[in-house]
Amino acid sequence: MDLAGLREQIDGIDSQIVKLYEERMELCGQVAQYKIENGKNVFDKAREEEKLAKLRQMAHNEFNRQGITELFEQIMSMSRKLQYQLLARQDRTGRLPFLSVDSLEEEKARVVFQGAQGAYSQAAMVRYFGERVDSMHVDTFRDAMRAIEEGSADFAVLPIENSTAGIVNEIYDLLVEYENYIVGEQIIPIEHCLLGVPGTKLSDIRTVYSHPQSLMQSSRYLGNHNWQQISMPNNAFAARRVSEEARQDQAAIASEYAAAVYGLEVLEKPVNNVSSNSTRFIIVTNQKIFKKDAKKISLCFEVAHESGSLYHMLSHFIYNHLNMTKIESRPIEGRTWEYRFFVDFEGNLADGAVKNALRGLREEALHLKILGNY
Repeated sequence: MDLAGLREQIDGIDSQIVKLYEERMELCGQVAQYKIENGKNVFDKAREEEKLAKLRQMAHNEFNRQGITELFEQIMSMSRKLQYQLLARQDRTGRLPFLSVDSLEEEKARVVFQGAQGAYSQAAMVRYFGERVDSMHVDTFRDAMRAIEEGSADFAVLPIENSTAGIVNEIYDLLVEYENYIVGEQIIPIEHCLLGVPGTKLSDIRTVYSHPQSLMQSSRYLGNHNWQQISMPNNAFAARRVSEEARQDQAAIASEYAAAVYGLEVLEKPVNNVSSNSTRFIIVTNQKIFKKDAKKISLCFEVAHESGSLYHMLSHFIYNHLNMTKIESRPIEGRTWEYRFFVDFEGNLADGAVKNALRGLREEALHLKILGNY
């Protein structure tokens, strides 16, 4: 038989597959209605695994067995999504434990940031809350998360990623550990400056202090000088040390904002490698709230450590036409080579498509947490 004849036969088989697929989905709709009326979960992992095992036995070679597995995993996945959609149409998606608000109570809020006065976090806080914000600062990110969880502060401002250095791993881990939630974000440009006590010359400098990321982000500039580089927990700590010790053989890499706070002189700027460097800060509180005009959702989830599990989770965003803007992974403590995934996507918790996607994600994930809508 020639190629045209073979293709004609394939077309005929494909038509039958489409017809049978639609018949199957019609029956799945009836299954969904039964589950709705009887309060049963859509996802039945044991039933699906039993079904796949029987289907694999019908195939005649190993290649086809693998293909049948992948094909019916997809068919079952589409069946679940249809059932989730029907649940949403009948308003059976369940209420999310988040309260919609018109605005955040920012005017009388007490805000905490990590680091000393003059830190980039303080600059981000002032940009978001205004110059008259009632604020406090703490030494560590954990201290900031604890302050809002315990109620000594209403909001915390925390750096979550830098455009050149990447994510701040500790913040992701703390968002899982604490029952605190993202309600806003602030992006600020990062312009590192070389700071010294007034009168310092470049030829005087022997030691430079800064945060490890800032040292890395200024590596090209620092490579032109034979200075000892010493890491500090925060750029502002570095600026404060140089100011307090008042030695002309010491300098700090920090912001111009820090220079003004500690009375230092800007010796050179900018010294960072990339001029477009920016840091994204998140605004976190201990309340499960979101603004009515929120447009981005962050969540994290864990999946079974098996082939295809992440793919099936992400398919809920595709099926509901949700634009995923970011995905990161972090190791799960105590579980070797297993990871927790963090996803940002566009949407509002009040949207039907978002509720539908979250219903599917929640049923199929080992664990899921909404980190915030902002």
